[in-house]
Amino acid sequence: MRLEMRDFISAFRRVFLLLPSAFILVYLITGCGYKPTSVYTKKVLGEKIYSQVEVYLRDPENAVLIKDALNEAIVSRFKGSLVPKQYADSELIVSLRGVSFRPLQYDKNGYVIYYRAITSLKIVYKSRKGETKILTVSGNYDFPIEPNSVISDTKRFEAIRESSKKALDKFISQISIIGYQES
Repeated sequence: MRLEMRDFISAFRRVFLLLPSAFILVYLITGCGYKPTSVYTKKVLGEKIYSQVEVYLRDPENAVLIKDALNEAIVSRFKGSLVPKQYADSELIVSLRGVSFRPLQYDKNGYVIYYRAITSLKIVYKSRKGETKILTVSGNYDFPIEPNSVISDTKRFEAIRESSKKALDKFISQISIIGYQES
């Protein structure tokens, strides 16, 4: 009889310790109000987005890289769809303000072996309501090169594409903050 009572008390304690813990866990997961940034960016940008990249005359090849990064961000990060201008809820006009490469690390002979690409973008956001906002963002990307060599076009384009993606990630963060403040 004594053993059965001890088992009952032990089971009773387990249930009353596990049950509140389970409720707390469920509350934290579902009830804390977490929303992904795509919810807030959709609130600001809408579902249908038109994108345009202005060509940088010093380096016109970069416009293609930035356009690809922008379209990828709209589809994968904004969870929006690309549409012609007349059907769009909002319009994003991106222009390249500049690209620079800075040495980060040198080898023992003084040759640069690590660079940082810095891309600066100016993004004009226009809503269907007539609201216009201008944001400037920059992104960077670190990459190695062989000692005593120059940056190849392949490395250069990859660095510009990746730093543009990081700049667009900063833009997404800024837009989601605007969406959060409006809600």
